[in-house]
Amino acid sequence: MRAVVFENYGEFPSLTEVPTPTPGPGEVLLRVAGAGACHSDISVYRVFREGQPGAQKPPFVLGHENAGWVEALGPGVSDRIRVGAAYLVYGPIGCGHCRRCAEGSDTYCENAATMPYLAVGLGRDGGMAEYMTVPAHHLIPLDDADPVAAAPLADAGLTPYHTIRQTLPHLNGGGRYALVIGLGGLGRIGVQILRALSGATVIATDVKEDALRRAETDGAVTVTAGERQVEEIRALTGGRGVDAAFDFVGATPTIATAAACMAPGGRFNVVGIAGGTHEFSFFTNPYESYMTNTYWGSVKDLWEVVDMYKAGQIRPEIERFSMGDALEAYRRLEAGEISGRAVVTPDVH
Repeated sequence: MRAVVFENYGEFPSLTEVPTPTPGPGEVLLRVAGAGACHSDISVYRVFREGQPGAQKPPFVLGHENAGWVEALGPGVSDRIRVGAAYLVYGPIGCGHCRRCAEGSDTYCENAATMPYLAVGLGRDGGMAEYMTVPAHHLIPLDDADPVAAAPLADAGLTPYHTIRQTLPHLNGGGRYALVIGLGGLGRIGVQILRALSGATVIATDVKEDALRRAETDGAVTVTAGERQVEEIRALTGGRGVDAAFDFVGATPTIATAAACMAPGGRFNVVGIAGGTHEFSFFTNPYESYMTNTYWGSVKDLWEVVDMYKAGQIRPEIERFSMGDALEAYRRLEAGEISGRAVVTPDVH
């Protein structure tokens, strides 16, 4: 079968032929409907180096945002998983035995350091292929929902949902403000989730005018990135600052922007992995506000993301690419030419 393979650190992936996988005990073989191309994939092959924290040893098939149809059941899989039905894939794979895995939070597996991989598409073969294998308990049924459009929800929906759900106590009550920095695949869905789950005024900012216009259609108040950005954001809050901020970029300048906009007692969530840093001191932080990071979410979270998708509360914006054009999708993603999410459809016959 054809697949997009990360061959070596620092090298652009290849589109090549690899063996069709066979599902092991507790796994299913999934015929891939769609696989999202994520900026994290670019970090895998452009940024990380052997031995670096987070680096995953090549080679492996990329693709950690996946949906498709069950083709076959591996040994021991219940027939409650229906052959031919469409499912969304929960990507993180933990040890399956620790407390965090038992509660469905494989992403925070207590034994992650001893695991040979982090997730499908991150150390283990992912879904940027015609077929993939998946642990059966990591499948969320899509019913009649479009699995191609749903594929990015496995990360671009799950990650913002998880961090927003944790932050909702800071947004309860009248007159609350939430700030979203970066309106790519995750940021735009983040705006939609905030609008659906909270009554807060959502302020969104980005360098791209078209991204700002799309956020406005989702109900956000927008501010163009620039020298007066912080001043304009604080003015929208009456000078008090925002109660919650979500930085979907994670670069030093965007972290600085969010930190400068925080109200006392607020929560600042760094979601993007651009490697930015922030200097903390008693006098530079608003009192009792704090900064945290997040990494995907739980299986339970993803079930709830799918519920929101089926209800029409979140609408991923996708651009479809055939498997033959998969590498072009990554080239355009690197060049900043993709709005929303590029989704590769393998065109299996």
